[in-house]
Amino acid sequence: MVQSIIDINEDEDRILNIVKAKYGLKNKSQAVAFITRKYGDSFLEPELKP
Repeated sequence: MVQSIIDINEDEDRILNIVKAKYGLKNKSQAVAFITRKYGDSFLEPELKP
């Protein structure tokens, strides 16, 4: 597992809280992981996916 410290503004924090609540996630780390997976599924070319 990789740990990161990120700086986000209030709007981005609010979005993370909304995603966290909507999908029943336990913390913002799970919200970031969820958003990253969704982005990767819809945006990355198949050959670029891990």
